[in-house]
Amino acid sequence: MDRARDTSTIVSDPEDANMHLDGAQVETLVHGTGHECCRSDFTAFGEHTTVVHKEHTNKTKRKRTVFIWDMDETLILLKSLLSGQYAEASKGTKDVQHGKRIGRQWERHILQVCDEYFFYEQVENFNEPNLDTWNEYDDGMDLSNYDFNNDGLAQPCDDANKRKLAYRLRSIGNKYAQGLHKLLDDDQIKVWKDLYDVTDAYTDGWLSAGRAFLEECLRTDSVSTQGAANVESSEGLTEDQTSSQNVNVLVTSGTLIPSLVKCLLFQLDGFITLENVYSSWDVGKLQCFLWVKKRFEGPGVQFCVIGDSMEECLAAENLGWPFVKIDPYVEGGHRFPGLSLSTVKHYLHCIYGSSDSDEER
Repeated sequence: MDRARDTSTIVSDPEDANMHLDGAQVETLVHGTGHECCRSDFTAFGEHTTVVHKEHTNKTKRKRTVFIWDMDETLILLKSLLSGQYAEASKGTKDVQHGKRIGRQWERHILQVCDEYFFYEQVENFNEPNLDTWNEYDDGMDLSNYDFNNDGLAQPCDDANKRKLAYRLRSIGNKYAQGLHKLLDDDQIKVWKDLYDVTDAYTDGWLSAGRAFLEECLRTDSVSTQGAANVESSEGLTEDQTSSQNVNVLVTSGTLIPSLVKCLLFQLDGFITLENVYSSWDVGKLQCFLWVKKRFEGPGVQFCVIGDSMEECLAAENLGWPFVKIDPYVEGGHRFPGLSLSTVKHYLHCIYGSSDSDEER
């Protein structure tokens, strides 16, 4: 199999995301819009949306915030390491070739874990938006002795093959829930941890800051990310944190299986559960956002999108949700470390107004 081709499915490209935009949205991309949803200047964004979305501004008791995240170039850096863009933007303070080597090492690790543990070579041509896609075809059969290598999974995707896919997705979900420490040996874990630490150091703490922010979002009463930057394990959430009413959802433009593996390798799995990982590769961000809205909407629920692409911005605007643009290449742009929960709350207040819980703080 041509594994070089496969790397395009593990490094999602925001520029390619525009393939899901319709004619009117492309017109907006070219000629602009009165709603400057992608500006890093949240004050300008807020001034506009406070008027446009007045229906949200009545004060209410907020019970839950659903944070909808992009992955690549938001919570993690990979594409910009491979291209050298991250280093080039540092104005000489970063070694471009070192960054590219780090990116290539991540590519190899991601594909290795995908192929060895997550059936990627078998399911590569069956990308699904979510692990629950084929649940209705899963008859619950015990898979302890199931021979995944010889069950004849192939196109077309008829009912029999959908059942075989459902078995694989169930197995993948179980492995995600268990974590990589249950799959990798000690040597593999050391290589993985060392690469993570090297990457975090090279990116000035981007990875650890992103993880700390995810944890912060799950804490209903938190107002800043101070003190959370030293998260050392994705297994470290307390019972109080896991019972938080807030939720992190990942909607990535990469394909599903590599995205799940990246969550594990970049140690995000402790803050994003497997049912909250969506791939927009085939269906687009807006469709995924609509599914998320259907799952979580209700009295007191508010949504916030955090990412770096125009497609996310337009999808958030379509639904009347705030969009926080991550852009480390613009002076004053939001990035990790740097983005604070108080800043994100400002975006939320611009759309939804203040809540009783905010005023109590």
